[in-house]
Amino acid sequence: MRKVTLIGFLIYALLVAGLIAIDGGTLVLAIPLLVYLAVGALWGPAAARVRAVRTMTSDHAAEGSLIQVQVAVTNEGPAGEEVWIEDTVPEGLEIVQGSPRLLLPLPAGATAELAYDVRARRGAHAFPGVRVKVGEALDLFHVPAGEQAPQELHVAPRVQRLRRLSLRPQRTLANTGLFPARRGGAGIEFYGVREYQPGDPLRWVEWRASARHPDSMYTVEFEQECTAEVGLILDVRERVYDSADRRALFEHAIQAAASLADTLLNEGNRVGLLLFGSLLNWTFPGYGRVQRERILQALSEAALGGFLDQLEHLPTRLFPAHSQIVLVSPLSRGDQHMLTTMRAYGYPILVVSPNPVSLEPRAGGRWSELAVRIAQLERALLLRKLLAAGVQVLDWSVAQPLDHAIHAHLGRRALLFRGRR
Repeated sequence: MRKVTLIGFLIYALLVAGLIAIDGGTLVLAIPLLVYLAVGALWGPAAARVRAVRTMTSDHAAEGSLIQVQVAVTNEGPAGEEVWIEDTVPEGLEIVQGSPRLLLPLPAGATAELAYDVRARRGAHAFPGVRVKVGEALDLFHVPAGEQAPQELHVAPRVQRLRRLSLRPQRTLANTGLFPARRGGAGIEFYGVREYQPGDPLRWVEWRASARHPDSMYTVEFEQECTAEVGLILDVRERVYDSADRRALFEHAIQAAASLADTLLNEGNRVGLLLFGSLLNWTFPGYGRVQRERILQALSEAALGGFLDQLEHLPTRLFPAHSQIVLVSPLSRGDQHMLTTMRAYGYPILVVSPNPVSLEPRAGGRWSELAVRIAQLERALLLRKLLAAGVQVLDWSVAQPLDHAIHAHLGRRALLFRGRR
């Protein structure tokens, strides 16, 4: 239509100039343009009837994976001399190979195909549709066929495999798992010695204790290992992600939450997810692969917000009493009071805190180094207060893999605890 507008403007200008100057030669110059425009209008395209189908390798993918997209457009109307096909690609997807556009003649009943590869980035990406325009050889008039084949692509955050989490929740479930249950039964860790009962295996008999008490026999008792009720909380308050690269820090927090949920569910625990910040997005607790997909779906759509600004608004009633709480948050001033209160209510709490100071650029200079030093001291003071209140805190420098950080923190604490016991 821009070309038609330009030709119409030229015709109008030549006619006006010829009439003003009373010059027949100027008027004659407008005749070829009029003929060109008339031929285009006479042989213009008929009403377009096309059908578009988009197929992808998967509509649920992991972050960073390659997704192949194919679009097939079938002409169900008259032949088109020039058919323009364009697939609208969402902003969050990067085209790696191929092109989402195609221009070609399309006879009646024929099918045209285009293919391209995109690299997935976390989030819910909506494809508005495939746009098709049918034109004629002079490229003057086009008939749009509308947008067809809307579709969504859900990209889950990247999941890092973690080793066993050495937590000690105060409340465990009846199913066999990996968390110490603080009661005797089948297990691998020594729990105590009790009197022999009929049916106990002879290999569990404590012969030294039995020798000291000739009238009785004693057997070794092990500590049961069971599953636990875990409440996973991802902090999406915008103000706590106060860093030079806010988006990168938030993505690290989401990946940490996804990795923790994956590990906890693989160990047989019952896990629920709460996104705290903009709104209360609550994924009801569950088990297994289905629950894993639900949590990853919620994390793929997570975004920063600031409606709930204080941690005091955290709905603790969502979590059963004495269940394990895992909070992923950079933390900020004022969060200490609520975490201390929850600890006093009997909730064992683990805070995985991506360090925002580690992402600050080192520009050099006296004042820059001083500002970074002050931020580090303020953060160290906050974490020390939480540790003094009995809250487990992992100060995670995002440059270090999460698995190494968690293993060094929780593994060492677990070994010390067992050695003291």
